[in-house]
Amino acid sequence: MRLPAPHQEHISALARLREVTWGLVILIVVIAGIGFGMLYSAGGGKLDPWATSQIGRFAAGLAILFATATIDLRFWLRHAYIIYGAAFLAVIAVEVIGLVSGGAQRWINLGVIRLQPSEVMKIALLLALARYFHKSAFEDVTKATRLIVPVLLIGAPVLLVLKQPDLGTAALLGFGGLAILFAAGVRPWKFAAGGALALLALPVVWQFLRDYQRNRILSFLDPQKDPLGAGYHSIQAEIALGSGGAWGKGFLQGTQSHLSFIPETQTDFIFAMLAEEFGMMGSLLLIGLYFAVILYGFFIAMRSRNQFGRLLALGLTINLFLYVFINIAMVTGLIPVVGVPLPLISYGGTAMLTLMFGFGLVISVYIHRDARIGRFDEES
Repeated sequence: MRLPAPHQEHISALARLREVTWGLVILIVVIAGIGFGMLYSAGGGKLDPWATSQIGRFAAGLAILFATATIDLRFWLRHAYIIYGAAFLAVIAVEVIGLVSGGAQRWINLGVIRLQPSEVMKIALLLALARYFHKSAFEDVTKATRLIVPVLLIGAPVLLVLKQPDLGTAALLGFGGLAILFAAGVRPWKFAAGGALALLALPVVWQFLRDYQRNRILSFLDPQKDPLGAGYHSIQAEIALGSGGAWGKGFLQGTQSHLSFIPETQTDFIFAMLAEEFGMMGSLLLIGLYFAVILYGFFIAMRSRNQFGRLLALGLTINLFLYVFINIAMVTGLIPVVGVPLPLISYGGTAMLTLMFGFGLVISVYIHRDARIGRFDEES
């Protein structure tokens, strides 16, 4: 039985565990299970090398989810800036000791895992922004001077991640941060002004893009211009999507994926493989599961009685939506190819663990939904 709201901060971890929204956890497990099946298919009908590792990472991720969810929400509020600072230093460290793979420098080798600090920064940024606006009165949010700090919090890691280069992750950081600003009450005309400035800056940004990034954008506009080069990924993915039909070719029966026409079937283009094997209906089923998770996140955010929890849950939910939208839009040819994995489906260590950490924070917001945390609460 749920304890009264005034005493929620004093309940034990076991009592908090009973408050977990198990419907959301089940949805997460089901989506991850689909991912295990697709990685089994990507491995040619074998658990190794992808599925086994992903199952182990998901198990570790579940432990992180429950541990995060049962920690008092005030803990995350108090340590939000510390977490952001640690993530920011890790992103800087990539420039010094980062591993180079595929022409990009994005990872730090920790022995047991290759850490991608930019993935951790996605969560850290949302924590920091949620804390900043939790401390701000609504009338303060409308002042331009109050936006200097959050703009710096967003802009600094975005620029560093662009330098790695990682356009997809930089976009997620930027849009996720802007979503928090909008939810906090920043006036729409300021976004319009910022968008106009961004458009004016496009010629300058174009000069700083790598050659392969420019080619991806140009191939998006005309994939047939270089069908065996920059346009290859998009063309093969679209062939896989179309050949799957309504019901697909069947599990392990995809020709585009199993004959290696589709590159990176275990990561960025795993949705194309799923669409080929399970068709439009299988694709819609997965999208429906994601939609259910996103609805859960929005309802949890709206149910929270404290600003920190509300903004954090909204930011994390929008971040998940952006993950799903960008990956599927990329595979279906709606946007240029960028390196964004499909949540819980694509193979990846840091992405899986940070995603589960984020889900744990959302569930923590739900558990502490009735906790009243004032702007000047000494405990916060």
